[in-house]
Amino acid sequence: MSLSPRMAVFTLAATLAYLALAAAGEGGLAAFLAHGALIALALVTLALGAAAQFTKGNLSAGVREDRANRWVIVVFAAIGLALGYLPALCDRAGFLVVGGEALRWTGVALYAAGGALRLAPVFALGGRFSGLVAIQAGHRLVTDGLYRFVRNPSYLGLLISSLGWALAFRSLVGVALTALLAPPLIARIRAEEALLAATFGDEYAAYRARSWRLVPGLY
Repeated sequence: MSLSPRMAVFTLAATLAYLALAAAGEGGLAAFLAHGALIALALVTLALGAAAQFTKGNLSAGVREDRANRWVIVVFAAIGLALGYLPALCDRAGFLVVGGEALRWTGVALYAAGGALRLAPVFALGGRFSGLVAIQAGHRLVTDGLYRFVRNPSYLGLLISSLGWALAFRSLVGVALTALLAPPLIARIRAEEALLAATFGDEYAAYRARSWRLVPGLY
């Protein structure tokens, strides 16, 4: 089980580019590597990128897609690029930063935990995991494992890892950018829920009734 060659190259390039953005924001590779927590952040990023190579995540439109939701991808990309660069830049400039090394390491821990939570559903869904809001051939509901408690564990992982990344740079700007992920994320969740409800009917309605949308016990 692994990514297609095209997706593998894209994932590798995106991982390295993201680290390059952060290093540039910090003022160069030497400045970035001057912080032990940021070295750990880079190692976690590389490990997550390597693990992603063994998934079957894709951008397939499958047999049915909600094309109207594609705008979310553009917004995610814009916020993601800003998250890659601005927290590091603010860290270097001392602009809207809080805490010290302990906060950096807390951020690294959150980033690692969120990244693992982001990837676990990709492994669980295999080829049914698409970056688009789409139903794949042979699609079926997965309601066990992480999905037993929350319907969108990968999105929860995205929020946690983004917050962790921001805190690794002690950046309030990064925290604000993480908060900006919420509106398009909720729009995407609602689009997915509508498509799943139309496809699986009562089965999905029953699953929704016994699970949480994003945060167990809260939402």
